[in-house]
Amino acid sequence: MSEEDLRLAVIIGSVREGRSGPAVARWFEDEARAFGVFDVDVLDPAEFELPLSLTRRPEPGQDEVSADVGGRLAAADAFAVITPEYNHSFTAPLKNLIDWHRTQWQAKPVGFVSYGGLSGGLRAVEQLRQVFAELHATTIRDTVSFHAVWEQLGPDGSLRTAGAATPAKVMLEKLAWWATALKDARAVRPYSA
Repeated sequence: MSEEDLRLAVIIGSVREGRSGPAVARWFEDEARAFGVFDVDVLDPAEFELPLSLTRRPEPGQDEVSADVGGRLAAADAFAVITPEYNHSFTAPLKNLIDWHRTQWQAKPVGFVSYGGLSGGLRAVEQLRQVFAELHATTIRDTVSFHAVWEQLGPDGSLRTAGAATPAKVMLEKLAWWATALKDARAVRPYSA
């Protein structure tokens, strides 16, 4: 398999009103497209609603939403999670999205772009690493984080990112390497958790 066949799902991890996630995601999407290896698909949980309970039957229309989101995740060879840090952790909507789709993450790499206050979202990333390990995904060591992200947002809502392009490129290189290796491996021998 060649790298040009790789699909990257960029997942926005917050649905709060006034959130910074879309600005961070737009910046990262531009970086990923400029990297030239991935076909990029951005998933924003604010645009779709998954049921909150894994034990309840979905309400009318939610089956289709879950199937569409699940199909987009299954088609991905790699993931980049754009996550804020709320109260030293990641968000409930992000956890809900992860939990509703179990097999789509298996034997695929996950990178993180985090944002927040002093910690830049890194505590959320450390917790997400444990969640994705349980789902048989491979997390990338190299991350991108934005400390005091609100100070880096321009009046037009764009993210000003002095020095962030280099860490993004490093993370994208690692995602591409792992995505290629794991895609090749899955083609030879399907992964079973």
